[in-house]
Amino acid sequence: MTTAYFDCFSGISGDMTLGALLACAGADEARLREGLAALGVPGYELTVETVQRQGITATDVDVKLLETDRGHGRHLSDITRILRESRLSQRVQGQALAVFTRLADAEAKIHGTSREEIHFHEVGAVDAIVDIVGSCLLLEMLGVDRVAVSALPCGYGMIRCQHGLMPVPAPATVELLRGFPVYPVDIKGELVTPTGAALVTTLADPATAGKMPAMRVLTSGYGAGKKQFQPDMPNLLRVIIGETEDAADRTPRTVAVLETNLDDQNPEGFDLLMERAFAAGALDVFFAPVQMKKNRPATLVTVLCPPDKADALAGVIFRETGTFGIRVREQRRYTLERSWRAVQTEFGDIRLKVGRWQDEEITVAPEYEDCKRAAQQHGVPLRRIYDAARQKA
Repeated sequence: MTTAYFDCFSGISGDMTLGALLACAGADEARLREGLAALGVPGYELTVETVQRQGITATDVDVKLLETDRGHGRHLSDITRILRESRLSQRVQGQALAVFTRLADAEAKIHGTSREEIHFHEVGAVDAIVDIVGSCLLLEMLGVDRVAVSALPCGYGMIRCQHGLMPVPAPATVELLRGFPVYPVDIKGELVTPTGAALVTTLADPATAGKMPAMRVLTSGYGAGKKQFQPDMPNLLRVIIGETEDAADRTPRTVAVLETNLDDQNPEGFDLLMERAFAAGALDVFFAPVQMKKNRPATLVTVLCPPDKADALAGVIFRETGTFGIRVREQRRYTLERSWRAVQTEFGDIRLKVGRWQDEEITVAPEYEDCKRAAQQHGVPLRRIYDAARQKA
């Protein structure tokens, strides 16, 4: 299995992603330009240059707008039409649409509206269209089956956008990074952009995020950012492409299992406990009814997480419940490699979660939130949406 590992030591943006992937051996600039031309989106010029950052050779990709961008007026439906009318492969269309949809959902949540109604500049802007579609094109050209990502650094301060001053990381970026490991750095400025966050959090599996997977390295490339934050720190994104052996795919991963029994918890508190556990890095949270001593009814709380997150999750459980003790053990579990794509149905576009095992596609599951939204919008049973999405899959 060919894996692309995004080493985001200085963050990630759309143009840095394009540059890093284009720098990898096997990526063809002419084919990239040909694929982007198939979108039929005018008003920009793509420039590619080789630059040096602290002695490291990198590729700097710039999307120069030839006229004032009116992209903030586009809806997600406009992006969908552009993709569907292009001559791009179904894989590139599906991956790009999944990235746009995830970004749209994050922006809609921040602005308190729906993905269909929001006018959000990130998805509508020409440079975002080029960055996202171009990145999906390059991943296909490089034969990448799986994307992995490092922990993501977050700077601080404020940035100015069309809505005024916003904190760093931007609100949409924070929403996109839910479930992925992040860490603070003493840099004033935006290291992870919404477009960069949407790309890696859509295409990478959060369960494996944070460290480089075991692989046989084939090639690597560096993409240059436009800002220089510190004189001794290169503003670069590194992508390492390697081959994962089948045996590694079959190796179960170690997880920590935290459990506690609660017989005095207000059930209303379980919702917030689950939400905060996931925010702290939990892989799964579930509750089961049990009978305790003196036959008292109680709830068994179980939290799965990476072993290095166990202390943080124990703190969440202690703070959100009345328990005096938590049992912890380590277990191994098998997981499918996960990726996202989107399909077009009579009820609109539905994202699909795809599970692969040793290069074989095993499971395709429609995204519940997309199906729920479509069922409400069209006034049809939820199962009709699921059936339509599975048929297209």
